[in-house]
Parts: sequence; C-alpha cells; structure tokens
Amino acid sequence: MYCGSCARDNALARELLDRGHDVTLIPVYTPTRTDEPNVSRQRVLFGGISVYLQHYVTLFRKMPRFIDRFWDAPGVIGAFAGRMVSNDPKMLGELTLSMLEGESGVLRREYEKLLEWIRAEPLPDIINLPNSLLISLAQMLRREVNRPVVCTLQGEELFIEGLVEPYRTKALERIRSLVSHVDHFIPVSHYCDEFMSSYLRIPRGKASVVPLGINMEGYDRKPRPAAGEFRIGYFARIAPEKGLHVLADAYIRFRRLIGDSKARLEAAGYVSPAHVSYLDGVKQILKRAGLENEFTYHGVVDRDGKLAFLNSLDLLSVPATYDEPKGMFLLEAMACGVPVVQPRRGAFVEVVEKTGGGLLVAPDDPDALAGAFRDLYKDRSTAQALGSKGFQNVRTHYNVKVSAERLLQVYESVVSATTRS
Repeated sequence: MYCGSCARDNALARELLDRGHDVTLIPVYTPTRTDEPNVSRQRVLFGGISVYLQHYVTLFRKMPRFIDRFWDAPGVIGAFAGRMVSNDPKMLGELTLSMLEGESGVLRREYEKLLEWIRAEPLPDIINLPNSLLISLAQMLRREVNRPVVCTLQGEELFIEGLVEPYRTKALERIRSLVSHVDHFIPVSHYCDEFMSSYLRIPRGKASVVPLGINMEGYDRKPRPAAGEFRIGYFARIAPEKGLHVLADAYIRFRRLIGDSKARLEAAGYVSPAHVSYLDGVKQILKRAGLENEFTYHGVVDRDGKLAFLNSLDLLSVPATYDEPKGMFLLEAMACGVPVVQPRRGAFVEVVEKTGGGLLVAPDDPDALAGAFRDLYKDRSTAQALGSKGFQNVRTHYNVKVSAERLLQVYESVVSATTRS
C-alpha cells in the first residue's frame, strides 16, 4: 500500500528541502510508504510493534532498550506489522486510547524515547504532527523544545468514526481536550477545515487550509482515441467505503445504456487481507451480469505502473460512500488529462469545481454515475475538454510547489505569532 498521507507529507518535505529548508521527516508507527523518492529518516518513532506489545503485555514495558531497537527497525516493522497488527479501527479502540493518554499512560516508555531522540536533534523552528490521532504529543513537545506545534488534518475522522463504542466517544473527547495544546491546525481541504473545526471543536482562526499538492514530474497526457473501447478506471484502496461496489453497479447500468459497444472496467489499488472477500464480492456482482471478462484488477502498482494505468483510461471514478476529505486520486488522474466523475460530497466538490476536470453527480446513485459515463462515452469531445481543463488547472491549483508555498506562509505566521506572544 502506498499511503496517501505519506505521499502528501513526503512530497512537501522533498519540495521544502529542494528550496533549501532544513526538514526532518520522521515516521511514526510504520515506515513512510510512497511511490516517490523517500526523504524520511530511516528510523521509526512509536514503532507499531513496540506500541502494540507494550500496550497488551506488561513485560514489554520493562524490556531492555536493545529489544526495542530490534522491534523498531524499519525492516522488521515492514516485514511483520501488517501480519501482527490489524489497522482496522474496530480492533484498535484500547490502543488508540493508550496513545491519547500520552505520558501518563502505559506507553510512557515510547514518549521517553521520543524525548531522547529530539534532544539530540537541532532545535526546530516548528513541529508539524501529521494528524490529530497524535495530538497527545503536542503538550510534551511544546514544553520540551519551547517551539510551536501545528497539526495536519487529513482524514483521520474516518478512523475515529470506525472505532466501536465506548472507544469512539472517549477518543473524540480526549482529542478535543488536547486541542488547546496545538498552536495551529492545517486541514488539507476547505471541506476538511469546515468539518474538522466542528468535529474537534477547534476555535475560529486556529486553522488554515493548505491544499493538497502533487509532484508533477512524470505526469503527462497521452491522447486517447476518439472512438473505440471505453475504459473506466478506479484507483484507490479496495475497501467498501471507497465504493468499488457502487462503481461495479454503475458499470453494469452503463453497459445496458450503450448496448454492444466495447467497454472495460479497470481497477488498481491496495487490498488488505480483510477486504479480499469484498473484492471477490465485487467480481461476483459483475459475473452475475455476465461482465466478468470486462473487469481487470491490476493490484498495487508502482509509480511507473500508476502513470501507465492512468494514461490508459478514458475516465476515472471512485464513488466513495463517505465524505472524503482529500481525493488525491483525482489530482493524479487529472494530471494525466483523465476526466473524473465523482459523487457530490466532501472534498470532491471543491476539487472538481476548482479544476473543471470532471462531472459531479448525486452521491450513492449508480444510475447517476451510469448516465454521466454514457454522456462522456457518446461525447468524446466533451470528455477531452474536461481532461484538458483538469490537466491545466491541477497544475495551477494543486501543484506541490503551490502547496509548499502556502505551507511556508502558515509556518511563518505561526512562528511570528508565537514569537510576539
């Protein structure tokens, strides 16, 4: 799996480094996963295996540090974490609360290791936490280094809402109680800003949007034929909330609208062991409609594979069943000149409206999706025009250089305000 949040943070860190800034990108829980050159440190704080073991087994809270060094090695975490520790929020309520308890909880050994590490580092001007699930670090870091701490908001509400009760309510209450220890919040979209400010009860004026940005290197537009086989693509995690089953249903309806004309449904993205049966179910939906031979699942693709996959499409659609706060896959498709068809929800609205690179339809409505697919199939010139708009405007509004410039403005504003106070 290539992590969307990892990709966003890594791209920004790389851009800031290229501009001559001194940036340390340090992974938490697991090594950074990105399909671009990785600029993160080759160590992991709060290693996922150590955190898991210390939470559930008292003995591991007193083990010699050399044992921790083994468990915290990026290679060990990469090899075993996916097998040993589920990332399903339904299974991680107690562990989430342990992290949010901070220094006073059972994971205080990990907080001590963090302090030892940061004391050996050059004093930073600002510290940026990657999401609000790590908000328990803010008070300790501000106290230790006497520097402002900001926190990115980039979709963690989906994890919080996935927790079972009473853990969901307790986690949310705990995060809200720690908001005051963060100097500023950085949501990745205007939708995310509005939702999370209410959800976490962030005071007005304490958040600034820094839109997503992607590195445009390697993205190019490959013209598709004006007629012939029509290829609809899906590029995201294979999971129910991302809506591949909705897309399959819409594809079946689309095929009925266009008769015997040639078309295909192509999908790529990570599927966890827990969701293999879900993917099988999607295949069964298509099989019952007699369309199983028109579907291909390409698995996880590297950067070159991603670019080739996107360039093979006539349109992309990821009909998520929740209010997605990011939509990185839309930017990647548009960067290749591929138009998108998305439900009118979450950050999809602002991305599509700002770029003009696609169509918006009613959420959770396979008929609406199918109708939009048919319209673009029959009018390839409109599809090409949408692709052209997206290709140009994603470079104007969602280039990592634009995102980095905005991030620097926020950093400088926060540092200045902290210095004045």
